[in-house]
Amino acid sequence: MILKGSRLKKIRASCLLPSELTGYKLAMAEASDAGGCGVIQENSSLLTALAPKLEDNRPEGIPSPRSPEGSVRVLVTADTFSGVWTYSRELVSGLVTHGAQVTLVSFGEIPLPHQTAWMDGLHGLEYHPTAFRLDWMQEGEQDFHAAQDYLCAIVRDTRPDFLHLNQLSFGALPVATPRLVVAHGDVITWWLSIHGHLPAPSAWLKWYRATIAGSLKRAEAVVTTSRWMGEMLRLGYGDDFDGYIIPPGRNPIYFNPFVTKEESVLAIGRLWDTGKQVALLTQHKHGLPVCIVGADNPIPTPTVPIRADVRVSTGEHEISVKGAQTESQLRSLYSKSTIFAATSCYEPTGMASIEAAFSRCALVANDTEVYRELWGDAALYFERNNAESLSEVLGQLDEDSELVRLYGTRAYNRARERFTARRMVDDYLRLYRQLRPAKVAVA
Repeated sequence: MILKGSRLKKIRASCLLPSELTGYKLAMAEASDAGGCGVIQENSSLLTALAPKLEDNRPEGIPSPRSPEGSVRVLVTADTFSGVWTYSRELVSGLVTHGAQVTLVSFGEIPLPHQTAWMDGLHGLEYHPTAFRLDWMQEGEQDFHAAQDYLCAIVRDTRPDFLHLNQLSFGALPVATPRLVVAHGDVITWWLSIHGHLPAPSAWLKWYRATIAGSLKRAEAVVTTSRWMGEMLRLGYGDDFDGYIIPPGRNPIYFNPFVTKEESVLAIGRLWDTGKQVALLTQHKHGLPVCIVGADNPIPTPTVPIRADVRVSTGEHEISVKGAQTESQLRSLYSKSTIFAATSCYEPTGMASIEAAFSRCALVANDTEVYRELWGDAALYFERNNAESLSEVLGQLDEDSELVRLYGTRAYNRARERFTARRMVDDYLRLYRQLRPAKVAVA
């Protein structure tokens, strides 16, 4: 891995706008975030097979930057605030393993050493960390233009064959390179899911919505992890884009589904987060111990032991609430829990439920379109956003350990079939093969 110098712009600790959209901004600032594929299903997944089929839109006389072995160069963007970082880690590792030359550019904040340890040994990776603010943050609009210029400079230097943009706002980048954008969540679809209508207009929101709408229109492909998320994008930004579905993936080796489990319920999300809705677990008494991890992003291993467990009393019962966990601690919680409560009403990726499934947790999910799409009959469902129904389903599982094991196995098997990082990377390789610079000619 090659680390390149970049603009190290410091972010203020208080980076959020005090506006009606603060709920989303707070959730995103501290959130981690997770058949049916819309790409052509071909057998070949080797990048070396892709190179001869790709059109080269460089000016005549300028050689392609592909290596002598015929590998493909991909520029990938990520942010270090959310689950996009984990998603990008799986993607980049898989692409490099397949022989790609990857340039990774991150936004949001300079990552800590533990966040980049996975890059060690990835010899096809060049990494450019930056601290440009994300589009939904305070001064994000001002940083957006500087970040866009920076990306253009990287594209000129590295001359990639594809842009794989994990931020919705960069799809209209003024370069000729074919690109896809991936929807990991955004202000408009979050607001629509929580409130059922568009947010009140403002100057910032007008810029934000126009930027993303233009980005979706310009991209050769707009990828969502579910049909539901694609429909939400169309509700929020219009129909003028080409949508594809590629389910998210994790590498199963990061999880242990075979340790002895303890009868307990795990949920992840902050109590105040109206999108995650873990507070539903606090409204009724449960016969099983309940643990809520109030932070999605893993933290570095502390140099001294720290206990951050608290008990929240709801009158009749108590629930354990844990603060931020290291990756190892979170893996242990997944592995030991028998049930994972997927309570979200806004779930653009479903990554937490996927990690729980790889740990052989039985899934109890909010009865929403996206969870039905992701898990089908491999999960149990409670009535949408209904705390009493959630309590009833958990009570049913508390009385039937065989049912818990059955649904834990169903979730595990479905995750192995649909949500591996290997499958996700192969799906992206097939989509890369389809991308053509058709829009470049008219841009």
